[in-house]
Amino acid sequence: MFDIVIQLGAILAVVVYFRQRLWPFGKGQTQTKTALGIWSKMIVGVIPAIFLGALFGSIIEEKLFNPWVVAAALFIGGIILILIEKNRGNSRFNSVSEIPLQTAFYIGLIQCLSMIPGTSRAAATIIGAILLGTSRSAAVEFSFFLAIPTMVAASGWSLLKHGLTMSTAEFIILAVGFITAFFAALAVVKFFVNYIQRRNFKPFGYYRIFLAALILIYFLLR
Repeated sequence: MFDIVIQLGAILAVVVYFRQRLWPFGKGQTQTKTALGIWSKMIVGVIPAIFLGALFGSIIEEKLFNPWVVAAALFIGGIILILIEKNRGNSRFNSVSEIPLQTAFYIGLIQCLSMIPGTSRAAATIIGAILLGTSRSAAVEFSFFLAIPTMVAASGWSLLKHGLTMSTAEFIILAVGFITAFFAALAVVKFFVNYIQRRNFKPFGYYRIFLAALILIYFLLR
């Protein structure tokens, strides 16, 4: 629950950073139409995660939370990130506004792979968006946007499931993690958005492969 809820703090930072894009009551009809379009894609994109998470979340947590699955998911994700950068074609959608609802749903479906430990929700959605024809920067932005309803739903469910049994001390720990994640994410989001406009995902792919190797070495030598 702690791991899930502190991510909600990070996603709140995304809302603050993109507030002008996400606020539907801005200046003029164009702003309203654009913001409502983004929200509709976010809602459509989160439907698969809500449905499949309710069906298989507990089973996956019980069966797949081990270092071997995490290492394998990190390694495979890293290879895919490197390959898509080496073989990228022309993008069909260069902004979130251009992404059709159907494509948003498919990206949300691919996001469900992040239920496998080590996959990373952001990596799954970014890879899925790029494979479906979205530009690198638009894929990153939509990954951020899609995290908003996804983490609200996941955190709400987790709090309903466990929050009522928490002590005051545990609530304080959760609050500290939430606030820390918010400010850390607020500092990182702007850097990452600017970074990805000039560079590619290869360093993240190599990082995942290196981390997978470290995990395997650690647990093999224990």
